[in-house]
Amino acid sequence: MQIAIPKERRDHELRVSASPDTVKKFVGLGFDVIVETGAGDGASFTDEAFSAAGAHIAEDAAATLKNADIVLKIQRPLTAAEGTDEIALLKKGAILIAGLAALTNRADVEVYAAAGITAFAMELMPRISRAQSMDILSSQSNLAGYKAVVDAAAAFSRALPMMMTAAGTVAPAKVLVLGAGVAGLQAIATAKRLGAIVFAFDVRAAVKEQVESLGGKFIVVDEAAMKQAETKGGYAKEMDEDFKKKQAAAIHETLKKTDIAISTALIPGRPAPVLITEEMVKDMRPGSVIVDLAVEAGGNCPLSEFGKTVVKHGVKLIGPANLPSTISTDASSLFAKNLLNFLTPMVDKQSKTLKIDWADDTVKGTCVTHEGKVVHPALAGEGGK
Repeated sequence: MQIAIPKERRDHELRVSASPDTVKKFVGLGFDVIVETGAGDGASFTDEAFSAAGAHIAEDAAATLKNADIVLKIQRPLTAAEGTDEIALLKKGAILIAGLAALTNRADVEVYAAAGITAFAMELMPRISRAQSMDILSSQSNLAGYKAVVDAAAAFSRALPMMMTAAGTVAPAKVLVLGAGVAGLQAIATAKRLGAIVFAFDVRAAVKEQVESLGGKFIVVDEAAMKQAETKGGYAKEMDEDFKKKQAAAIHETLKKTDIAISTALIPGRPAPVLITEEMVKDMRPGSVIVDLAVEAGGNCPLSEFGKTVVKHGVKLIGPANLPSTISTDASSLFAKNLLNFLTPMVDKQSKTLKIDWADDTVKGTCVTHEGKVVHPALAGEGGK
Protein backbone atom coordinates (compact mmCIF):
# COMPACT_ATOMS: atom_id res chain seq x y z
CA MET A 1 0.00 0.00 0.00
CA GLN A 2 1.11 3.53 -0.71
CA ILE A 3 1.21 6.47 1.71
CA ALA A 4 1.41 10.00 0.29
CA ILE A 5 2.86 13.01 2.08
CA PRO A 6 1.91 16.14 0.07
CA LYS A 7 3.19 19.64 0.67
CA GLU A 8 0.86 21.79 2.79
CA ARG A 9 -0.65 24.62 0.77
CA ARG A 10 -2.74 26.60 3.23
CA ASP A 11 -1.51 30.00 4.39
CA HIS A 12 0.69 30.21 7.51
CA GLU A 13 1.50 26.48 7.36
CA LEU A 14 5.12 25.31 7.53
CA ARG A 15 4.56 21.89 9.07
CA VAL A 16 4.61 18.55 7.29
CA SER A 17 2.69 15.39 8.17
CA ALA A 18 5.70 13.05 8.28
CA SER A 19 9.25 13.11 9.56
CA PRO A 20 12.19 11.04 8.31
CA ASP A 21 11.76 8.95 11.45
CA THR A 22 8.08 8.12 10.81
CA VAL A 23 8.79 7.48 7.12
CA LYS A 24 11.38 4.88 8.12
CA LYS A 25 8.85 3.22 10.42
CA PHE A 26 6.14 3.20 7.73
CA VAL A 27 8.55 1.57 5.29
CA GLY A 28 9.34 -1.01 7.95
CA LEU A 29 5.61 -1.75 8.23
CA GLY A 30 5.52 -2.54 4.52
CA PHE A 31 4.25 0.74 3.05
CA ASP A 32 5.60 2.56 0.00
CA VAL A 33 5.95 6.21 0.99
CA ILE A 34 5.76 9.03 -1.55
CA VAL A 35 6.79 12.52 -0.42
CA GLU A 36 6.18 15.59 -2.57
CA THR A 37 9.39 17.46 -3.25
CA GLY A 38 9.84 20.35 -0.83
CA ALA A 39 7.11 19.09 1.51
CA GLY A 40 9.43 19.22 4.50
CA ASP A 41 11.33 22.41 3.69
CA GLY A 42 9.36 24.54 6.14
CA ALA A 43 10.16 22.10 8.94
CA SER A 44 13.84 21.66 7.97
CA PHE A 45 13.26 18.11 6.70
CA THR A 46 15.02 17.86 3.34
CA ASP A 47 14.08 15.68 0.39
CA GLU A 48 17.44 13.93 0.92
CA ALA A 49 16.52 13.09 4.52
CA PHE A 50 13.18 11.62 3.43
CA SER A 51 14.86 9.70 0.62
CA ALA A 52 17.46 8.28 3.00
CA ALA A 53 14.60 7.10 5.23
CA GLY A 54 13.15 5.11 2.32
CA ALA A 55 10.68 7.52 0.72
CA HIS A 56 10.28 8.17 -2.99
CA ILE A 57 10.27 11.87 -3.91
CA ALA A 58 7.54 13.02 -6.33
CA GLU A 59 7.78 16.17 -8.43
CA ASP A 60 4.36 17.65 -7.65
CA ALA A 61 1.06 17.11 -5.84
CA ALA A 62 -0.53 15.20 -8.71
CA ALA A 63 2.32 12.70 -8.89
CA THR A 64 2.33 12.37 -5.11
CA LEU A 65 -1.39 11.67 -4.75
CA LYS A 66 -2.49 9.84 -7.89
CA ASN A 67 -1.89 6.28 -6.62
CA ALA A 68 -2.05 6.94 -2.89
CA ASP A 69 -4.07 4.56 -0.75
CA ILE A 70 -3.49 6.71 2.34
CA VAL A 71 -2.91 10.48 2.39
CA LEU A 72 -1.46 12.10 5.49
CA LYS A 73 -1.84 15.86 5.91
CA ILE A 74 -1.58 18.52 8.58
CA GLN A 75 -4.59 20.54 7.43
CA ARG A 76 -7.65 19.77 5.31
CA PRO A 77 -7.19 19.69 1.53
CA LEU A 78 -7.95 22.73 -0.57
CA THR A 79 -11.21 22.55 -2.50
CA ALA A 80 -12.07 23.72 -6.00
CA ALA A 81 -13.69 26.80 -4.47
CA GLU A 82 -10.33 27.74 -2.94
CA GLY A 83 -8.41 27.57 -6.22
CA THR A 84 -6.37 24.38 -6.14
CA ASP A 85 -8.59 21.30 -5.95
CA GLU A 86 -6.51 18.88 -3.90
CA ILE A 87 -9.49 16.60 -3.30
CA ALA A 88 -9.84 15.96 -7.03
CA LEU A 89 -6.29 14.55 -7.02
CA LEU A 90 -7.24 11.78 -4.58
CA LYS A 91 -8.46 8.51 -6.03
CA LYS A 92 -11.84 7.12 -5.03
CA GLY A 93 -11.52 4.95 -1.93
CA ALA A 94 -8.41 6.71 -0.68
CA ILE A 95 -8.01 7.23 3.06
CA LEU A 96 -7.40 10.82 4.21
CA ILE A 97 -5.99 11.37 7.69
CA ALA A 98 -5.47 14.96 8.86
CA GLY A 99 -6.64 17.77 11.09
CA LEU A 100 -9.80 18.47 9.09
CA ALA A 101 -11.54 20.93 11.45
CA ALA A 102 -14.61 18.93 10.50
CA LEU A 103 -17.06 20.49 12.94
CA THR A 104 -16.48 23.97 11.53
CA ASN A 105 -16.02 22.95 7.87
CA ARG A 106 -19.01 20.71 7.34
CA ALA A 107 -19.35 21.55 3.65
CA ASP A 108 -15.88 20.10 3.07
CA VAL A 109 -16.95 16.88 4.79
CA GLU A 110 -19.76 16.55 2.25
CA VAL A 111 -17.17 16.92 -0.52
CA TYR A 112 -15.07 14.09 0.95
CA ALA A 113 -18.14 11.87 1.03
CA ALA A 114 -19.10 12.72 -2.56
CA ALA A 115 -15.55 11.94 -3.70
CA GLY A 116 -15.70 8.50 -2.11
CA ILE A 117 -12.92 9.29 0.38
CA THR A 118 -12.68 7.68 3.80
CA ALA A 119 -11.71 10.66 5.93
CA PHE A 120 -10.43 10.69 9.51
CA ALA A 121 -10.54 14.01 11.38
CA MET A 122 -7.75 13.65 13.92
CA GLU A 123 -8.93 16.63 15.98
CA LEU A 124 -11.94 14.48 16.99
CA MET A 125 -9.76 11.85 18.68
CA PRO A 126 -11.55 10.76 21.88
CA ARG A 127 -9.97 11.77 25.19
CA ILE A 128 -9.16 8.24 26.41
CA SER A 129 -5.87 7.00 27.84
CA ARG A 130 -5.12 4.71 24.91
CA ALA A 131 -5.49 7.57 22.44
CA GLN A 132 -3.14 10.04 24.13
CA SER A 133 -0.28 9.18 21.78
CA MET A 134 -2.57 9.87 18.79
CA ASP A 135 -3.98 13.20 20.03
CA ILE A 136 -2.90 15.99 17.67
CA LEU A 137 -4.68 18.65 19.72
CA SER A 138 -2.59 17.81 22.77
CA SER A 139 0.75 17.59 20.98
CA GLN A 140 0.25 20.84 19.09
CA SER A 141 -1.37 22.74 21.97
CA ASN A 142 1.50 21.83 24.25
CA LEU A 143 3.93 23.57 21.89
CA ALA A 144 1.53 26.49 21.37
CA GLY A 145 1.33 27.11 25.11
CA TYR A 146 5.10 27.25 25.35
CA LYS A 147 5.51 29.50 22.31
CA ALA A 148 2.76 31.87 23.47
CA VAL A 149 4.76 32.73 26.57
CA VAL A 150 8.02 33.06 24.63
CA ASP A 151 6.36 35.42 22.14
CA ALA A 152 4.72 37.40 24.93
CA ALA A 153 8.05 37.77 26.72
CA ALA A 154 9.65 39.00 23.49
CA ALA A 155 6.89 41.60 23.02
CA PHE A 156 6.90 42.71 26.67
CA SER A 157 9.05 45.75 27.47
CA ARG A 158 10.12 44.44 30.86
CA ALA A 159 11.82 41.34 32.27
CA LEU A 160 9.77 38.44 33.62
CA PRO A 161 11.79 37.28 36.66
CA MET A 162 12.64 39.24 39.78
CA MET A 163 16.17 40.63 39.49
CA MET A 164 18.10 42.12 42.38
CA THR A 165 20.90 44.31 41.08
CA ALA A 166 23.19 47.02 42.41
CA ALA A 167 21.10 49.52 40.49
CA GLY A 168 17.86 48.36 42.08
CA THR A 169 15.31 45.56 42.10
CA VAL A 170 13.22 44.51 39.10
CA ALA A 171 9.82 43.20 40.22
CA PRO A 172 8.60 39.93 38.69
CA ALA A 173 5.99 40.13 35.96
CA LYS A 174 2.48 38.86 36.63
CA VAL A 175 1.03 36.44 34.09
CA LEU A 176 -2.61 35.37 33.83
CA VAL A 177 -3.44 32.20 31.89
CA LEU A 178 -7.08 31.78 30.87
CA GLY A 179 -7.93 28.14 30.24
CA ALA A 180 -5.96 25.34 31.88
CA GLY A 181 -6.08 22.72 29.17
CA VAL A 182 -2.92 21.39 27.55
CA ALA A 183 -1.89 24.78 26.11
CA GLY A 184 -2.72 26.62 29.31
CA LEU A 185 -0.84 24.21 31.57
CA GLN A 186 2.25 24.46 29.38
CA ALA A 187 1.94 28.26 29.39
CA ILE A 188 1.78 28.20 33.19
CA ALA A 189 4.85 25.97 33.40
CA THR A 190 6.81 28.09 30.91
CA ALA A 191 5.93 31.42 32.55
CA LYS A 192 6.86 30.00 35.94
CA ARG A 193 10.21 28.74 34.62
CA LEU A 194 10.89 32.24 33.32
CA GLY A 195 10.35 33.63 36.80
CA ALA A 196 6.90 35.22 36.54
CA ILE A 197 4.16 35.15 39.17
CA VAL A 198 1.42 33.11 37.50
CA PHE A 199 -2.35 33.15 38.00
CA ALA A 200 -4.73 30.84 36.13
CA PHE A 201 -8.43 30.56 35.54
CA ASP A 202 -10.53 27.69 34.19
CA VAL A 203 -14.20 26.87 34.64
CA ARG A 204 -13.28 23.30 35.61
CA ALA A 205 -12.46 22.94 39.31
CA ALA A 206 -10.75 19.62 38.52
CA VAL A 207 -7.70 21.40 37.06
CA LYS A 208 -7.00 23.39 40.22
CA GLU A 209 -4.55 20.77 41.50
CA GLN A 210 -2.71 20.68 38.18
CA VAL A 211 -2.37 24.47 38.12
CA GLU A 212 -1.04 24.57 41.66
CA SER A 213 1.38 21.70 41.02
CA LEU A 214 3.01 23.89 38.35
CA GLY A 215 3.33 26.84 40.72
CA GLY A 216 0.31 28.78 39.53
CA LYS A 217 -2.37 30.38 41.69
CA PHE A 218 -5.85 29.17 40.74
CA ILE A 219 -8.69 31.70 40.61
CA VAL A 220 -11.92 30.24 42.03
CA VAL A 221 -15.20 31.89 40.91
CA ASP A 222 -18.00 29.54 41.99
CA GLU A 223 -16.66 26.25 43.32
CA ALA A 224 -19.98 24.39 43.20
CA ALA A 225 -20.66 25.36 39.57
CA MET A 226 -17.07 24.66 38.52
CA LYS A 227 -17.32 21.05 39.73
CA GLN A 228 -19.99 20.47 37.06
CA ALA A 229 -18.17 22.30 34.27
CA GLU A 230 -16.40 19.44 32.50
CA THR A 231 -17.78 17.23 29.71
CA LYS A 232 -17.23 13.47 29.58
CA GLY A 233 -14.60 14.16 26.93
CA GLY A 234 -12.62 16.36 29.30
CA TYR A 235 -13.54 19.68 27.67
CA ALA A 236 -14.97 22.74 29.39
CA LYS A 237 -18.73 23.26 29.17
CA GLU A 238 -20.30 26.60 28.35
CA MET A 239 -21.50 28.11 31.63
CA ASP A 240 -24.75 29.91 32.50
CA GLU A 241 -25.12 33.70 32.55
CA ASP A 242 -24.83 34.02 36.33
CA PHE A 243 -21.50 32.23 36.33
CA LYS A 244 -20.30 34.28 33.37
CA LYS A 245 -20.95 37.52 35.28
CA LYS A 246 -18.99 36.29 38.30
CA GLN A 247 -16.24 35.03 35.99
CA ALA A 248 -15.99 38.36 34.17
CA ALA A 249 -15.70 40.27 37.44
CA ALA A 250 -12.92 37.99 38.72
CA ILE A 251 -10.98 38.16 35.45
CA HIS A 252 -11.41 41.95 35.26
CA GLU A 253 -9.96 42.48 38.75
CA THR A 254 -7.03 40.14 38.03
CA LEU A 255 -6.26 41.79 34.69
CA LYS A 256 -5.84 45.17 36.39
CA LYS A 257 -2.73 43.72 38.04
CA THR A 258 -1.60 41.60 35.09
CA ASP A 259 1.34 42.25 32.77
CA ILE A 260 0.82 39.35 30.36
CA ALA A 261 -2.39 37.45 29.63
CA ILE A 262 -2.41 34.18 27.68
CA SER A 263 -5.92 33.15 26.63
CA THR A 264 -6.50 29.59 25.44
CA ALA A 265 -10.22 28.94 25.98
CA LEU A 266 -11.99 27.05 23.20
CA ILE A 267 -15.31 25.18 22.84
CA PRO A 268 -15.10 22.43 20.17
CA GLY A 269 -17.12 23.28 17.08
CA ARG A 270 -18.24 26.68 18.42
CA PRO A 271 -16.89 30.25 18.50
CA ALA A 272 -14.39 30.92 21.27
CA PRO A 273 -15.92 32.45 24.42
CA VAL A 274 -15.20 36.13 25.04
CA LEU A 275 -13.22 36.36 28.28
CA ILE A 276 -11.37 39.67 27.90
CA THR A 277 -13.67 42.55 26.94
CA GLU A 278 -12.61 45.97 25.65
CA GLU A 279 -13.42 47.48 29.05
CA MET A 280 -11.02 45.03 30.67
CA VAL A 281 -8.29 45.90 28.17
CA LYS A 282 -8.75 49.60 28.96
CA ASP A 283 -8.04 48.87 32.64
CA MET A 284 -4.83 46.92 31.99
CA ARG A 285 -1.45 48.51 32.61
CA PRO A 286 0.13 50.35 29.65
CA GLY A 287 2.62 48.06 27.94
CA SER A 288 0.76 44.88 28.92
CA VAL A 289 0.56 42.01 26.44
CA ILE A 290 -2.28 39.67 25.50
CA VAL A 291 -1.66 36.54 23.42
CA ASP A 292 -5.00 35.25 22.14
CA LEU A 293 -4.56 31.60 21.18
CA ALA A 294 -8.26 31.36 20.36
CA VAL A 295 -8.10 34.04 17.65
CA GLU A 296 -8.69 31.49 14.86
CA ALA A 297 -12.07 30.68 16.45
CA GLY A 298 -13.07 34.33 16.88
CA GLY A 299 -10.84 35.10 19.85
CA ASN A 300 -11.17 35.29 23.62
CA CYS A 301 -10.72 39.04 23.20
CA PRO A 302 -12.75 40.87 20.52
CA LEU A 303 -9.89 43.33 19.99
CA SER A 304 -7.39 40.70 18.84
CA GLU A 305 -6.89 40.33 15.09
CA PHE A 306 -6.08 37.10 13.28
CA GLY A 307 -2.46 36.92 12.16
CA LYS A 308 -1.63 40.39 13.50
CA THR A 309 -0.06 42.14 16.46
CA VAL A 310 -1.92 45.36 17.27
CA VAL A 311 -1.80 47.94 20.05
CA LYS A 312 -5.13 49.09 21.51
CA HIS A 313 -5.62 51.17 24.65
CA GLY A 314 -1.89 50.88 25.30
CA VAL A 315 -2.02 47.06 25.33
CA LYS A 316 -0.25 44.90 22.76
CA LEU A 317 -2.54 42.16 21.42
CA ILE A 318 -0.98 39.21 19.59
CA GLY A 319 -3.31 37.08 17.45
CA PRO A 320 -1.13 34.25 16.08
CA ALA A 321 -2.37 32.70 12.85
CA ASN A 322 -0.86 29.26 13.44
CA LEU A 323 1.40 29.16 16.48
CA PRO A 324 2.50 25.50 16.23
CA SER A 325 3.73 26.23 12.71
CA THR A 326 6.24 28.72 14.13
CA ILE A 327 7.94 25.76 15.85
CA SER A 328 7.56 23.72 12.69
CA THR A 329 10.29 21.11 13.22
CA ASP A 330 9.11 19.90 16.61
CA ALA A 331 5.44 20.41 15.75
CA SER A 332 5.84 18.30 12.59
CA SER A 333 7.71 15.56 14.43
CA LEU A 334 5.01 15.27 17.10
CA PHE A 335 2.12 15.46 14.62
CA ALA A 336 3.79 12.82 12.44
CA LYS A 337 4.19 10.53 15.46
CA ASN A 338 0.49 10.99 16.31
CA LEU A 339 -0.41 9.79 12.80
CA LEU A 340 2.03 6.87 13.00
CA ASN A 341 0.54 5.80 16.34
CA PHE A 342 -2.96 5.98 14.84
CA LEU A 343 -2.11 3.90 11.78
CA THR A 344 0.20 1.29 13.28
CA PRO A 345 -2.52 -0.73 15.10
CA MET A 346 -4.41 -0.99 11.80
CA VAL A 347 -1.57 -2.81 10.04
CA ASP A 348 -1.72 -6.61 9.87
CA LYS A 349 1.87 -7.65 10.54
CA GLN A 350 1.55 -10.91 8.61
CA SER A 351 -0.04 -9.66 5.38
CA LYS A 352 1.39 -6.11 5.57
CA THR A 353 -2.06 -4.80 4.69
CA LEU A 354 -4.43 -2.40 6.41
CA LYS A 355 -7.19 -3.98 8.49
CA ILE A 356 -9.32 -1.30 10.10
CA ASP A 357 -11.31 -2.26 13.19
CA TRP A 358 -14.40 -0.13 12.67
CA ALA A 359 -15.56 -0.85 16.22
CA ASP A 360 -12.40 0.67 17.74
CA ASP A 361 -13.10 3.87 19.69
CA THR A 362 -10.26 5.78 18.01
CA VAL A 363 -11.63 4.84 14.59
CA LYS A 364 -15.28 5.53 15.40
CA GLY A 365 -14.37 8.78 17.09
CA THR A 366 -12.44 10.22 14.14
CA CYS A 367 -14.00 8.76 10.98
CA VAL A 368 -16.21 11.38 9.35
CA THR A 369 -16.85 9.86 5.90
CA HIS A 370 -16.84 6.30 4.55
CA GLU A 371 -18.27 4.62 1.44
CA GLY A 372 -19.78 7.83 0.13
CA LYS A 373 -21.53 8.79 3.36
CA VAL A 374 -21.02 11.17 6.26
CA VAL A 375 -20.82 8.78 9.20
CA HIS A 376 -19.72 10.72 12.26
CA PRO A 377 -22.60 11.20 14.75
CA ALA A 378 -21.78 14.87 15.24
CA LEU A 379 -22.05 15.50 11.48
CA ALA A 380 -24.32 12.89 9.94
CA GLY A 381 -27.49 14.59 11.19
CA GLU A 382 -26.71 17.78 9.22
CA GLY A 383 -26.69 16.80 5.61
CA GLY A 384 -25.14 13.36 6.01
CA LYS A 385 -26.90 10.28 4.69
